[in-house]
Parts: sequence; C-alpha cells; structure tokens
Amino acid sequence: MNGLMMQSQLILTGIMNHALNNSPDSEIVSVTQDNPHFRYSYQQAFKRVSQLAHTLKKLGANKGDRIGTLAWNDHRHFELYYATSCSGLVCHTINPRLFPEQITYIVKHAEDRWLFIDPVFMPLVERMAEQLDSVKGIIVLTDKAHMPATNLANVYCYEALIESESIEFSWPELDEECAAALCYTSGTTGDPKGVLYSHRSLMLHTYGVLMPDVFAISRDEAILPVVPMFHVNAWSIPFAAPAVGAKLVLPGPKMGCGETLSSLIQKESVTIAAGVPTVWLSLLKHLRDNQDTLPSLNRVVVGGSACPWSIMAEFEQKHGVYTHHAWGMTEMSPLGTYNARVPKNLPNEAAQALRLKQGRSGFGVEMRIVDPEGNTLAQDGLAFGALQVRGPWVCERYYRSDKSALTTDGWFDTGDVATIDADGYLTITDRTKDVIKSGGEWISSIELENFAMTLGDVAEAAVIGVAHEKWAERPLLIVIPAEGKKIKSSEILAAFKGHFANWWIPDDCVTAKKLPHTATGKVSKKDLREIYADYLWPHEATV
Repeated sequence: MNGLMMQSQLILTGIMNHALNNSPDSEIVSVTQDNPHFRYSYQQAFKRVSQLAHTLKKLGANKGDRIGTLAWNDHRHFELYYATSCSGLVCHTINPRLFPEQITYIVKHAEDRWLFIDPVFMPLVERMAEQLDSVKGIIVLTDKAHMPATNLANVYCYEALIESESIEFSWPELDEECAAALCYTSGTTGDPKGVLYSHRSLMLHTYGVLMPDVFAISRDEAILPVVPMFHVNAWSIPFAAPAVGAKLVLPGPKMGCGETLSSLIQKESVTIAAGVPTVWLSLLKHLRDNQDTLPSLNRVVVGGSACPWSIMAEFEQKHGVYTHHAWGMTEMSPLGTYNARVPKNLPNEAAQALRLKQGRSGFGVEMRIVDPEGNTLAQDGLAFGALQVRGPWVCERYYRSDKSALTTDGWFDTGDVATIDADGYLTITDRTKDVIKSGGEWISSIELENFAMTLGDVAEAAVIGVAHEKWAERPLLIVIPAEGKKIKSSEILAAFKGHFANWWIPDDCVTAKKLPHTATGKVSKKDLREIYADYLWPHEATV
C-alpha cells in the first residue's frame, strides 16, 4: 500500500521560490574585482537569475548541457548556480587552482558548452582555448568597463548579456533525479573524476546541513563561506542560506586575506564562517598583528583537513568563537560528519579530545569501518579500518563511468582510515595512501601532526612515511617554525615521549620554510614524498 501524499519534486527551484516568498529582503553581500562591496537582496538576485536564464536560452544551451564556471565566491557565481540548475542545465564548477592540464582535461571530459569566468582567469583560458573543442564561447563575469582585452573569439560581457532580459522566467518542471551540478575531485592520484549531483541529492543534503546538530543556520544569521564555490558547492551554503533566509556574505577573490575576512565579519555582523584550516591561520594572524576583534562571530566550521587544537584554542580564548570540526568529501556532496558543541560538564582534557574528532554523521549518512577482508569492525574507538559510507547524497558512480563506485554490498569506500567510538564519533586517522606502515603496524600521520601543532614553536606540521631499511617505513616530521621562533629537532621529538608509544614517535624532525598544498588547501603529502624521496635517516647518512 502506498501513502496518499502529494508528489512534489525535490528541486532547487523550490529554494529560490521559498526565498522569494519568505525572505525577499534578506541580503547578499559580495566582493568582486569590479566592486569591493556589492550588496543586494534575494529578490533582486533572483530577478537577475531570471535574466541569466533567458540569456542561457538565447545562447542555445539545452537541457543537460554542462555550463562551466571558473569563478570566486561572489554574487554572479551565485546567480549561475540557480540559473543553470533551475533551467535544467548542469552547473559545472571548476577549481582554477588546479594545473592548466587538469583544467583542460576536466573541461574536455565534461564537454562544457559555455565557460563563465572571472576576468582574472582570461590569461589561463587563452592558454587552453585551442584544446577546448566543446566550448562555444566565454562569458566574462564583469561589466563593460572592466572587460579584459583578448584576441579570443566569442567572448561576451556578462552584464551586457543579461541587462535587457526579462526579470520573469518560466521555470521548467524538472524531475528531481535530473542532474543539477558537477564537481571534479582534485585528482591527487590519477585523472580528476566527476561527481554528478542530482536535484534530489542537493536538496536532501541542504536539509542535512541545516539540522540543529550540524550548521544550524537560522534566518537571523549571516554566514560567510570561505570555502570556495568551486569546491563541492561551497559545502551547500549557497543553497542553505536562501533556504532559511540567512544573510550571505561572499568574499570574492580575497578568501585567503585575513584583513578582508576580518573586515567583512565586522561590517556585516557575520555569525558563522566556514573554511579550511589555512584560512583561519591567516585570519588569526591578522587579528594578532592588529589587535583586532570579531564581536559578532560565534562559530566557525573547519573541514578539508584536521583542525589543529591551536586554532580552536585561540578562537575560543581570545575571541569567544567556537570551532566545529566537520568531515566530508566531493563524493558526499560533501557532508559526512559534524562535531556539534560538546557537553559543558566534560573535563577540559576530555572535551579537547572529543572536539578534535571529526564528529558524528548527520542524519542521512551511515558509516562503518571494515578490515581488509571487508568485515565490519567494532565501534569502540580503538579498532581502525577502511571507512565506508552510504546515503542519498553519496556518489554511486563517477561521471561517464560504466562501473559502480560501490562495494558489492552497496557502500562507498572513502579511502580514509578511521575509528568510530561507541557514541558514533568519527576520528580520521589517515588516508589509506598516507598511513605509515612500519614493521607490519600502522601509524597515523594525522595524530602525530595534531600533537606537533600543540607545540608552541610550531606553526604548521606534516608527517610522511619514508623508506627505512629495517622497518619498511618510518615517520618523518616536517615542521614550519612559528614566526620568530627557532626549532630544535631534538626538543620537538622529545615532546612526543609519554604521549605516544615509542615506535610511533617520528625518527627525525626537519624544518622547512613552507609546506606544499593541494588546490583545495590541504597539505600535499604526495609532493612531500617526492621532495623527501632521497632523504636519508641520520643513521643511514653516517654509514
């Protein structure tokens, strides 16, 4: 027997209509190359979305066409999110921080029909243009006065294209299973892979993000997504904010600038911000150097990589800002887990240990850890194995692949090694490819890095496995000294004693001026392994 309920489709047009009916005057604030402080309402934004939808139709874009974007977090990119997806097109956000060869591969693999780019990316596109066979033309996200010079054909000005179009558009009735957005993995191993999100998966994911024990955004808040809109749909914030009518503050090309972030948070009374750890290191440094404060901000969300306790402690002790760990991946839209506020009655040490975990799965995501034979392991916080997930916003297969990405019993293997405790808290101990295999045992590079970051003289740390003649691999600690500090390797390594088993402690500590990062802001272990490929352990160097 079936239920007798209406069969409304879960499509992103519903978010747009809801915002227009319930929060038309809520604001979007945007930083762009041609305007350092643009401001308009949701009502004005969605009128321009209609104008853009007419433009796309006139350009000949057909249902299912992929529309590529090379753009920062700003109001025009926001308009593209809705004008494409809600008219049956696919919004394909491309990470401009990738190598040109990777971007070329992604555009060709997706067969993008049109590219919408920020002016700053024109030189990049010019270098790739001859190889982009599927691309019919390029629209530059600016006004006429700021159009960059180019010799490319079929280049158009965004504002000139939409200015004369109608502010009303007849949005199509879409099936909730039709594709809405496309993101590619960063391709740290092999070619980047496309993850094709449906309207249904994005809508359900938005509900998941808004839950009280997740982002818990309300109409009365202002949210600053410092995570890029080209990276997993900015963790769904461009959908979640209008869904509840929250103010949306978009930092444009200055996402890594502590001064800009501080200014936006203060001027726009931002209450919640989200981004990777390197962003918060930049902001905190600006606040220290300028004795600045963040009176409105009450919480930040950190994802992308493990958040050092030093960031959490400084935010809370100096600014009264609570830091939440989150974990996910492109294949998960990306929400997997979220670490909500821990109980206030916990002792400090226990509270710190709990907050350093990645949190519990949001409703809609199931998790398990398995051994190499695929047997499910206990959730006791001790057993660690391959982390697998499933749920309505988890990838079933990659774009243009005939092969399922799931295990035979229907789970997605994340490539992470983890533990899950009795209360459901996840701790990522490593990526499968980064875990250090020493003498037949596994050592977590992440746990060692987290501890190194608690040491006052260390600004940033990474641990990799380096070949060892006896133990196959041993951990090497690479550290960036804090500003004005000098590091003695022997003292750093001595600090690990008593906190870890002796065989876990790195065999050496080296200093570096900077660590290589991936296009998504994570420390690139792949590059570090190449940099230190010829490293000799102290005892080997004297042989």
